[in-house]
Amino acid sequence: MFLATANKRFSGFITAKSATDIYYLTHRYTHNDKETRTILNTLFGLFDLLDTAGMDCRRAISSDISDFEDAVMVESALQCDIDCIVTRNLKDYTKSSVPVYAPSDFLNMLN
Repeated sequence: MFLATANKRFSGFITAKSATDIYYLTHRYTHNDKETRTILNTLFGLFDLLDTAGMDCRRAISSDISDFEDAVMVESALQCDIDCIVTRNLKDYTKSSVPVYAPSDFLNMLN
């Protein structure tokens, strides 16, 4: 996935909310703020950031998607005209109005 976006095979995005989650998880692994920020900065060089608007959260409240964070992700994708969501968590996106792919399926589509 990282190599494909680095080679401009697709335009990748992460949400600002995902960035904070990635920071937290990476810091738990590295135990080093500077190293974690360097990793996150590298990620920001590969993927653009999507803002999550308040309206995305409001729309997610009435979503058919039961996991609120995932519903917010879908609403942010809709707001920004994103073509699809790539995640390992397919089960929570069964009611998504945005196409959702597993990473391996998405990479196979690129080929």
